[in-house]
Amino acid sequence: MAIDAPQTGCACWGMAVTKLDLTGLKCPLPALRTRKALKSLAPGDRLEVRCTDPLAVIDIPHLVGATGDRLEGIERGERDMVFLIEKSAPSTASKPPSHRSYAGASRRK
Repeated sequence: MAIDAPQTGCACWGMAVTKLDLTGLKCPLPALRTRKALKSLAPGDRLEVRCTDPLAVIDIPHLVGATGDRLEGIERGERDMVFLIEKSAPSTASKPPSHRSYAGASRRK
């Protein structure tokens, strides 16, 4: 696995693009390493993921949907696929509410 230093190669984006080479890895590693890489990005940054695992075409879009990030495109080659993902800003609505435990409290009349 190789993670290149963030690049701002496209002036139209204005944000960093991190390249993640996951060629040769099999399920579930491409999805797990993509999730880890997404956690380290700032909102608006992009992650370019290159995979050879045929299941990545299912796993990566599913992961992106679950994290709330945005899949900008998939480029399929003869032997690999490249996913371009934009990191979204964290949403407060997607966080589960905190629950307080009152297990020690008793009901007295």
